[in-house]
Order: sequence, then structure tokens, then C-alpha cells
Amino acid sequence: MTIVANTFLTFSAIGNREDLTDQIYNISPVEVPFQSMAAKTKANATFHEWQTDALAAAAANAQLQGDDVAFAAVTPTVRAGNRTQVSRKEVIIAGTQDAVNKAGRKSEMVYQLQKKSKELKRDIEFVLCSNQAPVTGNSTTAPQLRPLCGWYATNDSRGATGADGTTSTAATDGTQRAFTETLLQDGMQNCWQQGGNPTVALMGPKQKRVASAFTGGATKFDKTDDKTLFAVVDVYISDFGQLKFIPSRFTRGASTATDREVHILDMDYWAIATLRPMQTVDLAKTGDAEKAMILTEYTLEARNEAASGIVADLT
Repeated sequence: MTIVANTFLTFSAIGNREDLTDQIYNISPVEVPFQSMAAKTKANATFHEWQTDALAAAAANAQLQGDDVAFAAVTPTVRAGNRTQVSRKEVIIAGTQDAVNKAGRKSEMVYQLQKKSKELKRDIEFVLCSNQAPVTGNSTTAPQLRPLCGWYATNDSRGATGADGTTSTAATDGTQRAFTETLLQDGMQNCWQQGGNPTVALMGPKQKRVASAFTGGATKFDKTDDKTLFAVVDVYISDFGQLKFIPSRFTRGASTATDREVHILDMDYWAIATLRPMQTVDLAKTGDAEKAMILTEYTLEARNEAASGIVADLT
């Protein structure tokens, strides 16, 4: 139908009020599974240390009657440590921006600080699950902690040419291979033989899909009566205990579904040691703007890496 001549349309009107919803929608994920599961402890220095020990291997033990005693050498404990790392997020907001009427938030500074605190938690999870090289640090170089990927030395399944990390180097990536149920079972067995009892397998989305195809000793069924297909495995019961499959968005390559590692974790032996808890610091005002930062200093405490393991270099 033709519009009647001189009909006043919204396209020509001046002064119509905007219709802006008083909400801000953000779907960026904030789940940090490793941080959530790890124990929490206190660091009191920039180099946080702890001790590990182990019992002697079980052996045949039969002695002569009335024999004199010969003493075996005492094995000392092993001292381990990790550097603390400073992570922070900064915000600077012009005075005018905080004064104007805004949709979705009352104070720009408060909103941005809330957003930055979530970003900082994600950064910490990324660091903890990364393969960064440990760095002592100095006046021009930031210290870096030894992350999860760099601690495995006992129960490490790596592709050809792969190598463990050290106190000064990151782990070396090896030839990639497919994640299989056998690799998972071997990792569980190795941890169990060392004395560990892993309960969690932390992995990215690609390997989670692979793990959900594991059949174990069971046969999968479809519930045809309600048209439900179960194509997921969240709990895997092995000969060496029950393992919960936990997907992570922050393991190496997880954000692009090219994740190459599965961490088999006994969470009783991992902790986050905090030297300075997460805090908001108001910075000096030098102009017509408010400045603040959110900061924390922390490290990873690998209480005994032999309780856990890694299946690395996966396609």
C-alpha cells in the first residue's frame, strides 16, 4: 500500500527517545576448573618451597636370629620450590565518563573493575595450565612460575622427541599422536603404582570428545523410548580408581580445539600458594581520570608430581 502524502515517519522525526536495554550481556566463560579444584595455601616469600619424601621400595626382609644390626643410610627429603608470579589488570576512566548517565552500569569504574577481576582469574588459569618456562626474574624481567605442564617427570607419556620441563625450561613438545583409551589407562596405572590416586582428567574440548567415545568394558545404549542419545562419558571407572573427565577452556590449545594434553590429576597434591591475595589498588590521580589496578602474586605448589601424570603431544 502507498503511504499517504505528508505522513510523518520516525525516519524524519527528531527527539524520539532511544530504546537501550539497561543490561550488558557477556558470554565469555569464567569457569576456572584447575583453580577451583586446587588446594589454597600461603606463600611467605617470592621463592615458595616445600619438601617431598618417599618410602623405600618393598623388599624381601628376613634376618638371622640374634644377628647384630647393620644400619642403612638415611635418605633425606627432597626440597622443591617455585617462584611467585605477579599478575594484574589496570583501569583508567575519564572523570567525564564516570559522571554521565550510562546504560547497564551506574559506575564505569566499578563495572570495569568487576570485568577485570574475571579477566585476571582467566589469566591465572591460563598461566597455571600453560607450558611457560620458569624465570627467576630481575629488575628488567618479570618472574614466571613453573606451571602444571612443567612439573611432570615420573608419569609422563610423550610423543617422540618430547621432553619434560625443568626448573629453568619448559617441556619440549614431541610428535603428536591420537589420544586413546590405552594411553589413559596406562597413565592411571603409572600414577597408582607410584602411590597416587588420580580422580580428575583435565582436558580441552577436542580431547573431551575423544574421551566420550571410550567404551571401556561397557556397551552403550540409546533410550529410544524418549529419543535420547547418550554420547558422553563424564566418569570413567578404571582398574585403578574412578576418574572424572573435566573439560577446560584454558588448557593448551583448548580455545581453538587443538588441545594437545590430558592431565591426570590427584588434586590432593596440587595447591595455589598466594603471597599477595587478589586486591584492588587505587593509583595516584595525575589528571582528570581515576586509575586503579587489580593485582595478585601467587605460585603453583606441586606437592608431589608423582601422584599425577600427563598424556601429552596429542593430535
